[in-house]
Amino acid sequence: MSNYRRVRVAGATYFFTVNVLDRKRIDLTRPEFRQALREGIKRTRQTLPFKMDACVLLPDHLHCIWTLPPNDANFSARWAIIKRNVSRCCGEAYSGYLNASRQKRKESGIWQRRFWEHWIRDEMDFERHVDYIYYNPVKHGHVQQVGDWPYSTFHRDVKASIYSAHWGSMVPNIETQDLGEFQ
Repeated sequence: MSNYRRVRVAGATYFFTVNVLDRKRIDLTRPEFRQALREGIKRTRQTLPFKMDACVLLPDHLHCIWTLPPNDANFSARWAIIKRNVSRCCGEAYSGYLNASRQKRKESGIWQRRFWEHWIRDEMDFERHVDYIYYNPVKHGHVQQVGDWPYSTFHRDVKASIYSAHWGSMVPNIETQDLGEFQ
């Protein structure tokens, strides 16, 4: 088994990508998945709080940025609770697609086992990752403008005057910007 090394910094801010197991059969934007995610995040925050700085939910994956409390770097426990909640609420419909390894581990057929994280190092890194998150539905061809995608904290940031409602049309080449590990 691979030995994955994760950077764990208490009180830090992290960018995450979490993917579904089967991109052709699972659509995270369906109401039951959205509700299960909301409940999972709410349940997690009751015992392991975090700040949701930015998030976008796409049919086959999600991206988000979290800031953890001081003296806490356990993002893995938070993801475990959230993924377990979604699997408990929605996983029965996908249990028939599990291979022997997943059945043995009592895993659901919704999520890939791992997730990708990136420790946000400074303000510029933070801004670039938030822009990447918000532009992702356009990049994947789901909408023409960022504001047209409903499953994003972009709308919250527009209300807070952090972003313009037309921001997606004012960032013509974000796909080609240097995003470090994303390329």
